[in-house]
Amino acid sequence: MNQQFDEQDLKWSQYWLAENLKLGSAQWGALNDLLRLLAAENEQQNLVAKGTLPFAWSRHIVDSLQLITHVPRGTSTWLDLGTGAGFPGLACAIALPQTHFTLVEQRPRRTEWLERAKVALGLRNVEIVTANISQVPKQDFDVISARAFAPLEKLLNLSAAFSTKATAWVLPKGRSATHELETLKGWRHMFHVEQSVTDPQSGIITGHLIGRK
Repeated sequence: MNQQFDEQDLKWSQYWLAENLKLGSAQWGALNDLLRLLAAENEQQNLVAKGTLPFAWSRHIVDSLQLITHVPRGTSTWLDLGTGAGFPGLACAIALPQTHFTLVEQRPRRTEWLERAKVALGLRNVEIVTANISQVPKQDFDVISARAFAPLEKLLNLSAAFSTKATAWVLPKGRSATHELETLKGWRHMFHVEQSVTDPQSGIITGHLIGRK
């Protein structure tokens, strides 16, 4: 299908990406292909709100790729929880081909789509896991992300086992970011809130988890 994007949104997104990330022509093409695949699949299942599709470059691509600016260079392993439509996992995997991404999503219909998209995009650095987070074999990751997965305290309870003190957490939290961090109990951490570039009222909780109190 011929995906139509809002012209101003597309121009701003292209500008931000060019200024902040070094993407090759193949990566630009793959990101565009990801949005084309998303729009087509969205006709079959509700991956994202239909109204976001004309603004998909900012709402889904830039919103995902901004997380890369908060993680260390040379990141080897990245765990994305509740990947859903592939954001941020698939988008970041396109931008970071040397990083191995593990995308966890428990809804089989979503993971079937993720597998098809992975193959279509030729992403050899992506592993799709169809499981509840409690069923995922424990290992340490350099980065952990989760977009609209669970409230912060619950998220940490479920996924702290995949983290070390060096793990970088990048958690888009929308307008609840500051409140969730201020009310977090039971954990020692070095988290703070960064403003999202795609929404001045939204925040990203980022930093390192030290352990339980």
